[in-house]
Amino acid sequence: MENKVLKKFIFDSFIIIIIFLADRLSKFWAIKNLNIDKKLEIIFSPYLSFNLIWNKGIAFGLFSFDEINSYNFLTIIILIITIIIFYMLLKTKGIEKYAFIMVFGGSLGNIFDRLYYSAVPDFIDIHYQNFHWFIFNVADIFITLGVFLLILREFFFKSKN
Repeated sequence: MENKVLKKFIFDSFIIIIIFLADRLSKFWAIKNLNIDKKLEIIFSPYLSFNLIWNKGIAFGLFSFDEINSYNFLTIIILIITIIIFYMLLKTKGIEKYAFIMVFGGSLGNIFDRLYYSAVPDFIDIHYQNFHWFIFNVADIFITLGVFLLILREFFFKSKN
């Protein structure tokens, strides 16, 4: 039985590492190729472009702060939430566990940036003509997918007790 638990832990850890690495590699590419000083934008399609910005807030640039104390406080709150997500990941099974894995893996990517760069590089810009959605990154995609799965599970798949 312990061998099965160990294999499951290794598999789950592997998924988290893959999410983290996908985020890191995409951000490395964006930082290297989308120089913010030159205002370079790569237009992939009429609806998608890559444009580097540095986000000091939370998801999608919300609650951005210039003041260092506010930024540090927000970073501590995000670290605490990430620890809670990790705890929940350990206590769940099935689709809920994989939703928490996606949120946790994405959160680790953004936390790394907050600690290393003091900001999170966002570069994926979805738009239609002059309407632009918030610019985001690969970690944000995994966090959003994980939260979406948790919401779907809660509304449609949770057994009624």
